[in-house]
Parts: sequence; C-alpha cells; structure tokens
Amino acid sequence: MKSAARPLRKPAPGRRRRPSRRPPPPAAKLACAAAGALVALAAAPAAPGRVAWLVAAVLPAAGFLAPDAWAERAARLRHRRLLAALPDALDLLAIGSAAGRGPVACFGEIATAGGGPLADELRAVVAEVECGRPLAEALAGLRERVPGGEVATLCASIERSRRLGAPLAGQLRRQAAALRRDRRRATEEHAARAAPKIQLVVALILVPSVLLMIAAALLANADVLLAGF
Repeated sequence: MKSAARPLRKPAPGRRRRPSRRPPPPAAKLACAAAGALVALAAAPAAPGRVAWLVAAVLPAAGFLAPDAWAERAARLRHRRLLAALPDALDLLAIGSAAGRGPVACFGEIATAGGGPLADELRAVVAEVECGRPLAEALAGLRERVPGGEVATLCASIERSRRLGAPLAGQLRRQAAALRRDRRRATEEHAARAAPKIQLVVALILVPSVLLMIAAALLANADVLLAGF
C-alpha cells in the first residue's frame, strides 16, 4: 500500500534559499592549500618585514577556501541559467497541457529538445517517475535540488492541477509572463546602477587623460605660443 504523498507547499514570502551546490572534495581543498603554500614560499622572502609572515599565512588559507568560492560561484551561474530558460519551458508546458499531455511527457520532450541545467533537472524528474517514484515525490526532490520560489511555484501548480483538476495551462502562462516581467525589471535596474559607474570612470580616467594631452600639447608648443610676448 503506497503512502499518501505530501502536498507541496510554497516557500514563505521573503524567504529565499541559496542555490544548492556540491561541496568540493577535501582532496581538492588540500591540493589548493598546498599550491598556496608553495606560492607563499616563493613570495614571502620578497615581502618586506612582517608582511612576509602575513603572506605565508594568507596564501595557504586562500588556497584552501578557493574551491568553496569557485563551487559557490558555479552554483549561482547554474541557477541563473536555469531561471533564464524557465519562461520558455513554461510556455511549452502550457501548450502541452492545453493539448492534453501530462506534465511528465512534457518534461521529457523539453529535456530531449533542449539542454542546460533546466533540461538536466527535468530529465532527472522523468527518470525518477519512470522508475516508479510518485510524481509528487519527484517534484519535491526537484524543489530540494533547485531552491527558489520560481521552481516551487511550478511544482505547486502541477500538484494542484493533479489533485484538484484545476486548469494548468493558464497558470503556467501567467507564471511565464511574471518571470519575463521580473527579468526585464531586473535588467533595467542593473542598467540604472551601471550608469553612475560609467560616469565615475569617465570622471576619473578620461577627463584627466584629455587634460594631460592638452597640457602636453601646450608645453610642446610653448615657444610658438609665447613668441609674440
């Protein structure tokens, strides 16, 4: 007798989990720490005074922590790529749902036709369901692997449609439109934050460079300019 599947719950508003990542193996961290120690042995003698001790202590520690930082950055990039591909996948799911196809079949077609992190996650869900795992548990596993409200909302919509018979296509289209709207707003905010940085670069680099060029030209032609005085 199969146990009843637990309903999927949406995450609490304002609560955002970090993208899941696989921790680097200890051997990689030790190897990077050893590389940092070797660099410290070469750089410490050239450092002045007490800075040599600081270099000898900081470089191995930085090498030990570098794999964690790299894994964190890779997890963020993967999560960003997954969210970028989600609106198009939602449109395809909406079309398949309107045509009477089930979520698992649509997941399989999207995973076969596309690539990237989202296709990999959908392929994993299809494989779990084909091996006999209930769809609700497979969706719960997807939520655990891909934290965030976007994927949680998709899983909740599918589970609600499966249990209550609610139309799924309209929900997916609305979610895809909301994701595109949020991404467009984020792009506009990023562009607005970039404008002051560009102005700072112009003020600190380009303007002094132009002034130096003008001053050099005046000095080079000073005898001509002062000939009439």
